Amino acid sequence: MEDIDFLKKVVKRVIHSGILGNSKEFRDNSKVIEFVKPEELKRNLGLKILDEPASNEELLEFCEDVMRYSVKTGHPMFLNQLYHGMDGYGVAGAWLTDVLNTSQSTYEISPVFTVMETTLIRHIINNFIGWDDGEGIFSPGGSVANMYAMFVAQRKALPDLKAKGLLGFPQLVAFVSEDGHYSTMKSANWLGLGTDNLVMIKVDDRGRMVPEDLDRACKETKRQGKLPFYVCATAGTTVLGAFDPLHQIADVCQKHDVWLHVDAAWGGTVLLSRSHRYLMDGVNRADSVTWDFHKMPGLSLYCSVFLTKWTGILYECNSSCAEYLFQEDKFYDVSYDTGEKSVQCGRKVDVLKLYLAWRGRGQIGMERLVNHAFNMARYFFEKIKHAKDFKLVLPEFQFTNICFWYVPPSLQGKEHTPDFWNQLSMIAPKLKEKMTKQGTMMISYQPLSSKSLPNFFRLIVHCLPSLSEEDMDFIVTELQKLAEGL
Repeated sequence: MEDIDFLKKVVKRVIHSGILGNSKEFRDNSKVIEFVKPEELKRNLGLKILDEPASNEELLEFCEDVMRYSVKTGHPMFLNQLYHGMDGYGVAGAWLTDVLNTSQSTYEISPVFTVMETTLIRHIINNFIGWDDGEGIFSPGGSVANMYAMFVAQRKALPDLKAKGLLGFPQLVAFVSEDGHYSTMKSANWLGLGTDNLVMIKVDDRGRMVPEDLDRACKETKRQGKLPFYVCATAGTTVLGAFDPLHQIADVCQKHDVWLHVDAAWGGTVLLSRSHRYLMDGVNRADSVTWDFHKMPGLSLYCSVFLTKWTGILYECNSSCAEYLFQEDKFYDVSYDTGEKSVQCGRKVDVLKLYLAWRGRGQIGMERLVNHAFNMARYFFEKIKHAKDFKLVLPEFQFTNICFWYVPPSLQGKEHTPDFWNQLSMIAPKLKEKMTKQGTMMISYQPLSSKSLPNFFRLIVHCLPSLSEEDMDFIVTELQKLAEGL
């Protein structure tokens, strides 16, 4: 039982480390990361497998190093990704499902979780998406959920595709905005569509898909003798946080008989707030939706759902009638055997994380988290809007992605000089290096080729209840401090 004793000791050390919570001591005295270069990290960790077993004390020391050198995503200054931190309810759910160690494939081996998944998906579909009917499945991340969408849309467009394959059918063409997630391109590759048959649709000055350009592209595709079959709209783009106009896009899809998928992996959480759900008006007209609960709500990676209004289509597309698992003469209702709806056989249980968090906070608590994130993001937006050291990428607030340039004194007032933008593009990488090495915070940066924009920061505000205006003020002053001497 040495392994169980080891587990208990690891749990104790994790609790005492402070990384589970946002205590003031942890926030004030801990770095987001203790950065070392890869070769040094390999030496420090001493990664090797030996013939003789390591002692529990050796393994515990190793776990201490793992915590020491890992990014503390629960730190309030981890503002780098679309995921973050640790939700206590979610970790409890993840831990319990790992202990039970079962697969979400049949009611026989997973009675609690198959019932829970079916019930929770029905709740989401009826009360937040707005469909009367439909089905869904938890998937390993938003990219896979988006792949489910393109996959079932293919089969809906060409019902014989499952048996006969792509050969002999018209060339299928899919559409996504210039600022849509790269997983759509991966899906086009993996599903045999071909990336040349994924058409990028123009976006407006706020990063939203232009419906008129989508209509034009569908007409052009038909003129070429190809078959438009799938549109991926985005609710909360990865960089600018834009919400595509779903009603207008749905009109175009209806006109051309095209499947409408809404990638709401990042922005879907606005549906939990009565104040902000208007951003996704028209989602009920979609054929399918992706929603990641490990992103803005902060549940443990990963917790993604794929939803579709077409009941039975997941079974039609994915069933393979494996008789050793999915017998029709079982003594219970086999509709709860969800494995035939999935591309996976063994499927990790993710639903308990979401259920405990939602049940533990209630709908009111979840709504408060969303509203708080918006309040903090808007506070930061307004603060830097009037600060001379900062320049916003978008002049108006639209979501909890805040995109901006830090403009050092040496470049202020020189926007119209020939080399201004080239010099400005070098500022974010330098500041990112300094903040990472010092460990004070982590904020991502990137260019945006669709708008010919050079490197800028993208600060992400999540549903983190402990995040405060003081934290937002710290980001501003810390960037100014890091920039001294640039």
